[in-house]
Amino acid sequence: MSSFFAHESAYVDENVIIGENTKIWHFSHILSGTRVGSNCSFGQNCVVGPNVKIGKGVKVQNNISVYEGVEVEDDVFLGPSMVFTNVINPRAFIVRKEEFKKTLLKKGCSIGANVTVVCGVTIGEYALIGSGAVVNKDVKDYALMVGVPAKQIGWVSKAGNTLEFNEEGIATDAYDNSRYKLIDDNLEVIE
Repeated sequence: MSSFFAHESAYVDENVIIGENTKIWHFSHILSGTRVGSNCSFGQNCVVGPNVKIGKGVKVQNNISVYEGVEVEDDVFLGPSMVFTNVINPRAFIVRKEEFKKTLLKKGCSIGANVTVVCGVTIGEYALIGSGAVVNKDVKDYALMVGVPAKQIGWVSKAGNTLEFNEEGIATDAYDNSRYKLIDDNLEVIE
């Protein structure tokens, strides 16, 4: 008996590893060589792979293709119809698979609906990318990014709440009272 769920309309190729309690919904396809962690969810009409690594606790909403060259760490949220690219200068008549650029989504980041992530970037831990943005450069941990191209407009907590800093430069998240401070233009969690 399988330890994951795949809807009858989903396809899971051979040579795929899928963790416990992962759910793969309608019309989705997981291609060969892909590794998916436990407790993930893939909405309808998703394509993953080949040779993609996805961590545990990842939520992939409807209509998303996760191409070769993309790596997704644990607890990442991918909003509906967001898009990855894997080649900088695609041409239908030129095969450029050897030019795939690595894209890394670090632990806990969230990508809004209809975002485009241009290949070759790293999105930092717990960063939040607003719906419709186009990410074409690396994103810092906890950064709040919006627009085309995406620009940083603030900082968010681990829970995804916008942070406001007091006179001492400390921000406290109402969700769990975690505290944050900017150190050399990077957000640090403080004790």
